[in-house]
Amino acid sequence: MKSSAWIWRITASVSVIVTIVLILGFVYAFKDINNPQGEPLLSGGEPEISDEEAAPAKPDQGPSLPALPKDLRVTAIGDSLAKGTGDNSGSGFVRRSVDQMNGDGRTAKLLANLAINGMTTEGLLPKLDDKGIQYALKQANVIMLSIGGNDIFQGSDLMEEATSPDELELDPAKLMGALPMASERLQAILEKIRLINPEARIVYVGLYHPFSDLEELLIPGNIVVSAWNQAAMEIVNRDPNMTLVPTFDLFQHKLGEYLSSDHFHPNGAGYQAIADRIVQGML
Repeated sequence: MKSSAWIWRITASVSVIVTIVLILGFVYAFKDINNPQGEPLLSGGEPEISDEEAAPAKPDQGPSLPALPKDLRVTAIGDSLAKGTGDNSGSGFVRRSVDQMNGDGRTAKLLANLAINGMTTEGLLPKLDDKGIQYALKQANVIMLSIGGNDIFQGSDLMEEATSPDELELDPAKLMGALPMASERLQAILEKIRLINPEARIVYVGLYHPFSDLEELLIPGNIVVSAWNQAAMEIVNRDPNMTLVPTFDLFQHKLGEYLSSDHFHPNGAGYQAIADRIVQGML
């Protein structure tokens, strides 16, 4: 009996140590992603922004992206964020960005918004073989993409199992389990879009944490969303005409101001904040 007790104690101690190491690793990764040292803003990293600062730094702090033409032809694709769900005006960040890029001798036109509510990386990848979608992507010189939120939150059955935000439970291990395959599909999506259109500027919109105002969901959600953004940033950095637009910091302390009534999608103000960031990085 004494031998069994010692074995149990040793096993428990090892489990605690492993858990602490994993947590420290997640925290370190989270801090590194949200406050990178020496990372250019266009690569997806951002300096920490205090609440007192009126506006974020312009996201062009690293090597310059290829110059954009004066006539911008935009095609959007992806999920409900690209579609603009939650915006009472129906504009979303796509239309708002296009409208803002008009002027100063530049014209911008939205050719097509191909986004679909509930779209995941698994659903989007085969759609890129559709001839109509390929045609719309080929005609653009700017392609905006939002994808991944449904892979994390709905793909883990998180949204389906809860009837209200107060009932949500985020299990980091369960959510992290979906990341490897989803990030591989994101890479395949971006590579396929690049094959379809070798010249267009591809703008990928990073994820924010829509439940960070709920204390019990703050840390696990931050860990998973930050891990996704880090994986996306590493993929985007391989292409000199591709950029990741970070949104994590935009929503971090402004969920009440920027989220729609469903507590998941942005409202008009939230979409405007994303559009402002996109335009800052584009022009």
